[in-house]
Amino acid sequence: QGGNNAGHTVVVDGKEYDFHLFPSGIINPKAISFIAQLKSYFSLYFLTGLKDWEKRLIISDRAHIVFDFHQAVDGLQEVQRQAQEGKNIGTTKKGIGPTYSSKAARTGLRICDLLSDFDEFSSRFKNLAQQYKSMFPTLEIDIEGQLKKLKGYAEKIRPMVRDGVYFMYEALHGSPKKILVEGANAALLDIDFGTYPFVTSSNCTVGGVCTGLGVPPQHVGDVYGVVKAYTTRVGIGAFPTEQINEIGELLQSRGHEWGVTTGRKRRCGWLDLVILKYAHMINGFTALALTKLDILDVLDEIKIGVAYKLGGKRIPYFP
Repeated sequence: QGGNNAGHTVVVDGKEYDFHLFPSGIINPKAISFIAQLKSYFSLYFLTGLKDWEKRLIISDRAHIVFDFHQAVDGLQEVQRQAQEGKNIGTTKKGIGPTYSSKAARTGLRICDLLSDFDEFSSRFKNLAQQYKSMFPTLEIDIEGQLKKLKGYAEKIRPMVRDGVYFMYEALHGSPKKILVEGANAALLDIDFGTYPFVTSSNCTVGGVCTGLGVPPQHVGDVYGVVKAYTTRVGIGAFPTEQINEIGELLQSRGHEWGVTTGRKRRCGWLDLVILKYAHMINGFTALALTKLDILDVLDEIKIGVAYKLGGKRIPYFP
Protein backbone atom coordinates (compact mmCIF):
# COMPACT_ATOMS: atom_id res chain seq x y z
CA GLN A 1 0.00 0.00 0.00
CA GLY A 2 0.90 3.61 -0.25
CA GLY A 3 2.89 3.90 -3.43
CA ASN A 4 6.44 5.15 -3.60
CA ASN A 5 6.35 7.35 -0.50
CA ALA A 6 7.84 4.81 1.89
CA GLY A 7 11.45 3.82 1.35
CA HIS A 8 12.89 0.44 2.29
CA THR A 9 16.62 -0.21 2.66
CA VAL A 10 17.25 -3.91 2.09
CA VAL A 11 20.70 -5.48 2.50
CA VAL A 12 21.28 -8.92 0.94
CA ASP A 13 24.71 -10.58 0.79
CA GLY A 14 26.37 -7.30 1.70
CA LYS A 15 24.70 -5.42 -1.17
CA GLU A 16 22.38 -2.53 -0.34
CA TYR A 17 19.15 -1.84 -2.22
CA ASP A 18 16.93 1.19 -1.70
CA PHE A 19 13.35 0.44 -2.72
CA HIS A 20 10.60 3.03 -3.02
CA LEU A 21 8.11 1.16 -5.15
CA PHE A 22 9.12 -2.46 -5.47
CA PRO A 23 8.19 -5.18 -3.01
CA SER A 24 11.50 -6.21 -1.42
CA GLY A 25 10.85 -9.77 -2.67
CA ILE A 26 11.99 -8.59 -6.12
CA ILE A 27 15.55 -9.51 -5.02
CA ASN A 28 14.57 -13.17 -4.73
CA PRO A 29 14.88 -14.80 -8.20
CA LYS A 30 12.37 -17.50 -7.16
CA ALA A 31 9.65 -15.07 -6.05
CA ILE A 32 6.97 -13.34 -8.10
CA SER A 33 6.40 -9.74 -7.01
CA PHE A 34 2.96 -8.21 -7.38
CA ILE A 35 2.08 -4.50 -7.26
CA ALA A 36 -1.64 -4.24 -6.62
CA GLN A 37 -2.49 -0.74 -5.50
CA LEU A 38 -1.86 2.90 -6.24
CA LYS A 39 1.61 3.25 -7.74
CA SER A 40 3.77 5.52 -9.79
CA TYR A 41 5.30 3.43 -12.55
CA PHE A 42 7.78 6.12 -13.62
CA SER A 43 10.22 4.60 -11.15
CA LEU A 44 10.09 1.14 -12.73
CA TYR A 45 12.94 1.74 -15.13
CA PHE A 46 15.57 2.82 -12.66
CA LEU A 47 16.22 -0.54 -11.06
CA THR A 48 19.84 -1.50 -11.57
CA GLY A 49 21.90 -4.42 -10.39
CA LEU A 50 19.07 -6.96 -10.66
CA LYS A 51 18.71 -9.43 -13.50
CA ASP A 52 15.43 -10.33 -15.20
CA TRP A 53 13.28 -8.45 -12.66
CA GLU A 54 10.79 -7.62 -15.44
CA LYS A 55 9.99 -11.34 -15.77
CA ARG A 56 9.02 -11.67 -12.10
CA LEU A 57 7.06 -8.43 -11.64
CA ILE A 58 3.29 -8.26 -12.11
CA ILE A 59 1.25 -5.05 -11.97
CA SER A 60 -2.48 -5.03 -11.34
CA ASP A 61 -4.65 -3.50 -14.05
CA ARG A 62 -6.53 -1.70 -11.25
CA ALA A 63 -3.51 0.15 -9.84
CA HIS A 64 -3.94 3.93 -9.89
CA ILE A 65 -1.30 6.05 -11.59
CA VAL A 66 0.61 8.81 -9.81
CA PHE A 67 1.27 11.56 -12.35
CA ASP A 68 3.98 14.23 -12.29
CA PHE A 69 1.36 16.90 -11.56
CA HIS A 70 0.18 14.91 -8.50
CA GLN A 71 3.74 15.22 -7.17
CA ALA A 72 3.88 18.94 -7.96
CA VAL A 73 0.51 19.52 -6.24
CA ASP A 74 1.73 17.59 -3.18
CA GLY A 75 4.53 20.14 -2.80
CA LEU A 76 2.23 23.11 -3.40
CA GLN A 77 -0.24 21.86 -0.77
CA GLU A 78 2.54 21.56 1.81
CA VAL A 79 3.63 25.15 1.08
CA GLN A 80 0.00 26.28 1.47
CA ARG A 81 -0.40 24.48 4.81
CA GLN A 82 2.80 26.03 6.10
CA ALA A 83 1.63 29.51 5.06
CA GLN A 84 -1.92 29.15 6.40
CA GLU A 85 -1.46 27.09 9.56
CA GLY A 86 2.22 27.55 10.34
CA LYS A 87 2.78 23.80 10.00
CA ASN A 88 2.59 21.13 7.34
CA ILE A 89 1.86 17.41 7.42
CA GLY A 90 5.38 16.42 6.41
CA THR A 91 4.48 14.41 3.32
CA THR A 92 7.20 12.91 1.13
CA LYS A 93 5.95 15.09 -1.77
CA LYS A 94 5.62 11.98 -3.93
CA GLY A 95 2.04 12.77 -4.97
CA ILE A 96 0.39 10.08 -2.86
CA GLY A 97 -2.24 12.28 -1.14
CA PRO A 98 -3.37 14.03 -4.36
CA THR A 99 -3.60 10.66 -6.18
CA TYR A 100 -5.81 9.25 -3.42
CA SER A 101 -7.88 12.45 -3.70
CA SER A 102 -8.33 11.78 -7.44
CA LYS A 103 -9.20 8.16 -6.66
CA ALA A 104 -11.85 9.15 -4.09
CA ALA A 105 -13.25 11.84 -6.42
CA ARG A 106 -13.48 9.13 -9.13
CA THR A 107 -11.40 11.17 -11.55
CA GLY A 108 -8.26 9.05 -11.11
CA LEU A 109 -6.73 7.02 -13.94
CA ARG A 110 -5.64 3.42 -13.65
CA ILE A 111 -3.24 1.13 -15.47
CA CYS A 112 -6.22 -0.44 -17.32
CA ASP A 113 -7.15 3.03 -18.67
CA LEU A 114 -3.60 3.60 -19.89
CA LEU A 115 -3.46 0.25 -21.70
CA SER A 116 -6.86 0.34 -23.41
CA ASP A 117 -8.07 3.28 -25.56
CA PHE A 118 -5.28 5.86 -25.53
CA ASP A 119 -7.47 8.61 -27.04
CA GLU A 120 -9.98 8.17 -24.22
CA PHE A 121 -7.11 8.09 -21.70
CA SER A 122 -5.65 11.32 -23.16
CA SER A 123 -8.98 13.09 -22.91
CA ARG A 124 -9.45 12.09 -19.25
CA PHE A 125 -5.82 12.96 -18.48
CA LYS A 126 -6.33 16.47 -19.93
CA ASN A 127 -9.51 16.93 -17.86
CA LEU A 128 -7.73 15.89 -14.68
CA ALA A 129 -4.77 18.14 -15.41
CA GLN A 130 -7.15 21.04 -16.09
CA GLN A 131 -8.91 20.48 -12.74
CA TYR A 132 -5.62 20.81 -10.91
CA LYS A 133 -4.55 23.84 -12.95
CA SER A 134 -7.77 25.63 -11.97
CA MET A 135 -7.12 24.83 -8.28
CA PHE A 136 -3.44 25.81 -8.45
CA PRO A 137 -2.94 28.66 -10.93
CA THR A 138 0.88 28.51 -10.62
CA LEU A 139 0.93 24.84 -11.64
CA GLU A 140 2.62 24.18 -14.97
CA ILE A 141 1.86 20.92 -16.79
CA ASP A 142 3.39 19.87 -20.10
CA ILE A 143 0.32 17.90 -21.14
CA GLU A 144 1.50 16.76 -24.60
CA GLY A 145 4.98 15.92 -23.34
CA GLN A 146 3.50 13.88 -20.50
CA LEU A 147 1.14 11.99 -22.80
CA LYS A 148 4.01 11.11 -25.14
CA LYS A 149 5.99 9.73 -22.20
CA LEU A 150 2.97 7.81 -20.93
CA LYS A 151 2.38 6.18 -24.31
CA GLY A 152 5.97 4.92 -24.26
CA TYR A 153 5.63 3.58 -20.72
CA ALA A 154 2.37 1.85 -21.62
CA GLU A 155 4.11 -0.43 -24.12
CA LYS A 156 6.98 -1.18 -21.75
CA ILE A 157 4.73 -2.28 -18.89
CA ARG A 158 2.05 -4.01 -20.99
CA PRO A 159 3.65 -7.49 -20.65
CA MET A 160 3.67 -7.13 -16.84
CA VAL A 161 0.01 -6.17 -16.40
CA ARG A 162 -2.59 -8.73 -15.32
CA ASP A 163 -6.08 -8.80 -13.84
CA GLY A 164 -5.03 -8.38 -10.20
CA VAL A 165 -8.06 -9.96 -8.54
CA TYR A 166 -7.91 -13.12 -10.66
CA PHE A 167 -4.14 -13.31 -10.17
CA MET A 168 -4.58 -13.34 -6.38
CA TYR A 169 -7.49 -15.81 -6.62
CA GLU A 170 -5.30 -18.24 -8.58
CA ALA A 171 -2.43 -17.76 -6.14
CA LEU A 172 -4.70 -18.60 -3.21
CA HIS A 173 -6.55 -21.54 -4.81
CA GLY A 174 -3.99 -23.06 -7.17
CA SER A 175 -0.93 -25.14 -6.25
CA PRO A 176 0.16 -24.34 -2.66
CA LYS A 177 2.22 -21.16 -2.42
CA LYS A 178 3.76 -19.07 0.32
CA ILE A 179 2.22 -15.61 0.04
CA LEU A 180 3.85 -12.73 1.89
CA VAL A 181 2.10 -9.35 1.85
CA GLU A 182 4.41 -6.44 2.57
CA GLY A 183 3.11 -3.23 4.13
CA ALA A 184 5.21 -0.15 3.52
CA ASN A 185 4.05 2.27 6.22
CA ALA A 186 3.50 1.97 9.96
CA ALA A 187 0.10 1.25 11.52
CA LEU A 188 0.20 4.68 13.21
CA LEU A 189 0.35 6.28 9.76
CA ASP A 190 -2.96 4.67 8.72
CA ILE A 191 -5.48 7.17 7.29
CA ASP A 192 -8.23 5.90 9.64
CA PHE A 193 -6.39 4.72 12.76
CA GLY A 194 -3.15 6.71 12.76
CA THR A 195 -2.19 10.03 14.37
CA TYR A 196 -4.47 12.00 12.03
CA PRO A 197 -3.85 14.34 10.24
CA PHE A 198 -0.14 13.44 10.39
CA VAL A 199 -0.68 10.21 8.47
CA THR A 200 -0.39 8.83 4.96
CA SER A 201 -3.43 8.43 2.67
CA SER A 202 -3.70 4.65 2.61
CA ASN A 203 -4.70 1.82 4.94
CA CYS A 204 -1.48 0.60 6.55
CA THR A 205 -3.18 -1.90 8.84
CA VAL A 206 -3.77 -5.58 8.06
CA GLY A 207 -7.13 -4.51 6.56
CA GLY A 208 -5.10 -3.22 3.60
CA VAL A 209 -4.54 -6.85 2.61
CA CYS A 210 -8.25 -7.17 1.84
CA THR A 211 -8.86 -3.73 0.34
CA GLY A 212 -5.57 -3.53 -1.52
CA LEU A 213 -5.28 -7.04 -2.93
CA GLY A 214 -8.86 -8.28 -2.96
CA VAL A 215 -7.94 -11.14 -0.62
CA PRO A 216 -10.92 -12.42 1.44
CA PRO A 217 -10.40 -12.03 5.23
CA GLN A 218 -10.44 -15.78 5.91
CA HIS A 219 -7.23 -16.13 3.89
CA VAL A 220 -5.27 -13.81 6.16
CA GLY A 221 -3.08 -16.11 8.24
CA ASP A 222 -0.20 -15.00 10.44
CA VAL A 223 0.24 -11.27 11.01
CA TYR A 224 3.73 -10.13 11.96
CA GLY A 225 4.13 -6.75 13.60
CA VAL A 226 7.54 -5.28 12.84
CA VAL A 227 8.70 -3.00 15.63
CA LYS A 228 12.02 -1.41 16.53
CA ALA A 229 13.40 -1.67 20.06
CA TYR A 230 12.89 2.09 20.22
CA THR A 231 10.29 4.36 18.61
CA THR A 232 10.87 6.62 15.61
CA ARG A 233 8.79 9.05 13.64
CA VAL A 234 9.33 10.92 10.38
CA GLY A 235 7.79 14.40 10.19
CA ILE A 236 5.61 16.10 12.76
CA GLY A 237 2.90 14.66 14.99
CA ALA A 238 2.44 13.29 18.52
CA PHE A 239 5.43 11.51 20.06
CA PRO A 240 5.25 11.25 23.90
CA THR A 241 8.45 9.20 24.38
CA GLU A 242 10.58 11.37 22.07
CA GLN A 243 14.08 12.18 23.34
CA ILE A 244 15.22 15.62 22.16
CA ASN A 245 18.62 15.16 23.78
CA GLU A 246 21.80 13.10 23.51
CA ILE A 247 19.80 9.84 23.82
CA GLY A 248 17.71 10.79 20.78
CA GLU A 249 20.87 11.75 18.89
CA LEU A 250 22.54 8.46 19.82
CA LEU A 251 19.57 6.42 18.55
CA GLN A 252 19.49 8.54 15.39
CA SER A 253 23.18 8.12 14.57
CA ARG A 254 23.66 4.48 15.69
CA GLY A 255 20.39 3.41 14.06
CA HIS A 256 21.04 5.32 10.80
CA GLU A 257 17.64 6.89 11.23
CA TRP A 258 16.94 8.90 8.13
CA GLY A 259 14.32 8.30 5.50
CA VAL A 260 15.30 6.52 2.28
CA THR A 261 12.79 8.53 0.24
CA THR A 262 13.38 12.02 1.65
CA GLY A 263 16.71 11.82 3.44
CA ARG A 264 15.02 13.41 6.48
CA LYS A 265 16.25 12.55 9.97
CA ARG A 266 13.81 10.46 11.95
CA ARG A 267 12.79 11.63 15.40
CA CYS A 268 13.80 9.03 18.00
CA GLY A 269 12.67 8.07 21.49
CA TRP A 270 12.14 5.20 23.91
CA LEU A 271 9.88 2.30 22.94
CA ASP A 272 6.22 3.28 23.41
CA LEU A 273 4.30 0.16 24.46
CA VAL A 274 0.98 2.03 24.47
CA ILE A 275 1.09 2.57 20.70
CA LEU A 276 2.40 -0.96 20.23
CA LYS A 277 -0.62 -2.34 22.13
CA TYR A 278 -2.87 -0.01 20.11
CA ALA A 279 -1.42 -1.37 16.85
CA HIS A 280 -2.06 -4.89 18.19
CA MET A 281 -5.72 -4.03 19.00
CA ILE A 282 -6.26 -3.17 15.33
CA ASN A 283 -4.08 -5.78 13.61
CA GLY A 284 -4.15 -8.75 16.00
CA PHE A 285 -0.49 -9.71 15.67
CA THR A 286 0.35 -13.40 15.88
CA ALA A 287 4.02 -12.48 16.40
CA LEU A 288 6.30 -9.49 16.76
CA ALA A 289 9.55 -9.05 14.88
CA LEU A 290 11.67 -6.90 17.19
CA THR A 291 14.43 -5.14 15.27
CA LYS A 292 17.44 -2.95 16.10
CA LEU A 293 17.86 -4.24 19.65
CA ASP A 294 21.64 -3.95 19.17
CA ILE A 295 21.36 -0.17 18.77
CA LEU A 296 20.66 -0.03 22.54
CA ASP A 297 23.81 -2.06 23.40
CA VAL A 298 25.87 0.93 24.52
CA LEU A 299 23.28 2.16 27.06
CA ASP A 300 23.56 1.19 30.75
CA GLU A 301 19.83 1.67 31.22
CA ILE A 302 16.90 1.76 28.83
CA LYS A 303 13.45 3.16 29.40
CA ILE A 304 10.09 2.07 28.00
CA GLY A 305 6.80 3.97 27.90
CA VAL A 306 4.27 1.76 29.67
CA ALA A 307 1.16 3.93 30.18
CA TYR A 308 -0.52 7.21 29.28
CA LYS A 309 -2.20 9.52 31.75
CA LEU A 310 -5.18 11.68 30.84
CA GLY A 311 -6.43 14.17 33.45
CA GLY A 312 -4.17 12.55 36.05
CA LYS A 313 -5.61 9.04 35.47
CA ARG A 314 -3.93 6.13 33.73
CA ILE A 315 -5.84 5.08 30.62
CA PRO A 316 -5.65 1.64 28.97
CA TYR A 317 -5.99 2.94 25.41
CA PHE A 318 -4.49 5.34 22.90
CA PRO A 319 -6.46 8.61 23.15
